[in-house]
Order: sequence, then structure tokens, then C-alpha cells
Amino acid sequence: MTETTIVPVTPGSFSDAQHAMSGGGDGHECQCQWWTMTNADFQRIDIDGRAAAFRAEVDAAPSPGLIAYVDGDAAGWVRVGPRTRQVRLGKTRAYAGATEEPWGDQDVWAVSCFAVRKEHRGTGLNARLLDAAIAFARENGARVIEAYPVDPDAGRKVTSNELYHGAISTFLTAGFREIARPKPHVAVVALHLANANKTRAGERR
Repeated sequence: MTETTIVPVTPGSFSDAQHAMSGGGDGHECQCQWWTMTNADFQRIDIDGRAAAFRAEVDAAPSPGLIAYVDGDAAGWVRVGPRTRQVRLGKTRAYAGATEEPWGDQDVWAVSCFAVRKEHRGTGLNARLLDAAIAFARENGARVIEAYPVDPDAGRKVTSNELYHGAISTFLTAGFREIARPKPHVAVVALHLANANKTRAGERR
């Protein structure tokens, strides 16, 4: 039986986050900076510059994401944090007109990126990362969490690289509500944490 633990990235685990992101796909090149920069800024700097920007995030608070360890191996990563810190989200037309929340509200968080190493895919790790991201957002005062998953069953082939958004089924299972469908294969979903707390309290009765 494998043992999985999921914890926020810290300055001491920066290399583990990079390991988790570099197991296939664009994670190593991106350094999880795609959503934190305008396109001009992202294109202007190289991988080392993006890594330095990621390091600066890790050195600040709150942590920009969580690392999943499977039997001690840094196997997966999820970005979760205030939406205002992920500036490209608000500049993405498909999302900008779809949200129900003011873009300047710092209590709105976003789950915007998953990365799972190839050897750990197909094990349900994304769902565990999402559950941990929800708990982390709640602990840090988030009121709402948004995400922008893809729908592999919407009639358009979704590439493996697009799956870094996460699949909509994972979010719906976790209690998110679809609030918009800007493209047939792209959804905007939201979870109101106060409502989520009430639901869990009702389930415990």
C-alpha cells in the first residue's frame, strides 16, 4: 500500500516542487508561472527567470501551491492561491466574462494548474490534490474557489497538455458548481466555501 501526503511547498521543498512538475508536459519550462504573468512578461524571460519568479513566490506567503508525496517521492503539484495573484486569468477572455465574482476580490482563490509525474498518473492523485487545495484555501481565508477545467467528453479531443487545468469531473465530484461554459470543452466552476462547510456539517449529523 502506498502512502500519500500533501503539504504546502516551502523554501526547503522548492526542489521537490520542481521535481513534481518535471515528470512530463510543460511543467519544467513553465515553472508554474503561466498564470502569474502577462504573455509579454512570460515570453520575455527564460526558464531560469521563471524559476526565480517561482522561488520568490515560495519564499512569500501564502504558499503558491501544494506538493503530493507518494512513498516519499514528489509526485504531484497543484497551484492554488488568490486569483488576484494569477493575473493572466483576468486577461483571458474565456474566463473574464464568465466569473460571478469581482476580479479584484482577494477572497476569491483559483485552482489553476495540476502536474503529476507520468509514473504516478492514473492513480487518482489529482482528486487528492484538489481536496487538499480546498482545505488549504479554507484555512487561509478564501471565500470562493474558482477553476477552469476541461471536459474531455465535450466532443473535442483534449490534448494531454491541456489536462493541466484538471478535468471537470474531478471538480464536480469535489462539490464545485459549473457556472459557465465559454467553450464546449472549457468550463468555469466555483465552490463557495461557506456553503461547503454547511454541507459537510449536515453530512456529519
